[in-house]
Amino acid sequence: MDDPYHRSVFTPALFYKDPFAALDWLKRAFGFERSMVLTDSSGALGHAELRFADGTIYIGGEWSDFAASPGSVGGRNTQVVHVRVLDDIDGHCERARSAGAVNLAEPQEQFYGDRTYRARDPEGHNWTFAQPVRAVSREEAEKASGFNITGWA
Repeated sequence: MDDPYHRSVFTPALFYKDPFAALDWLKRAFGFERSMVLTDSSGALGHAELRFADGTIYIGGEWSDFAASPGSVGGRNTQVVHVRVLDDIDGHCERARSAGAVNLAEPQEQFYGDRTYRARDPEGHNWTFAQPVRAVSREEAEKASGFNITGWA
């Protein structure tokens, strides 16, 4: 069956203690846009989807024992969301910092050709943002990193 929503094969989902505050903050800090919000009869969030360029992320509350914000589990994370930024990674970083993101790593060029920075949101989710800035061959990346690389695109 064709997917009328044109969803990606993988879509990360993050859980927040205060998901409505997260929706607002993620827009202000990182530039996400609301594409779908489901609320129940009491106004509680059932599900939300945010868009960034051609990507989607799901946002939810702590609705079960396995769905917890890092803020509820001592700040631990089991994943990092990696987001490709199309341009002005430095401006994106400054926008995030101005909105209260904790910068974990300032923008810098990586051996694989992206300029990246890392940030933490108010509930403790860790994010990496990357902008491709130059094409790098597998051989160049191996030399710069010291890694043996298999499957380089």
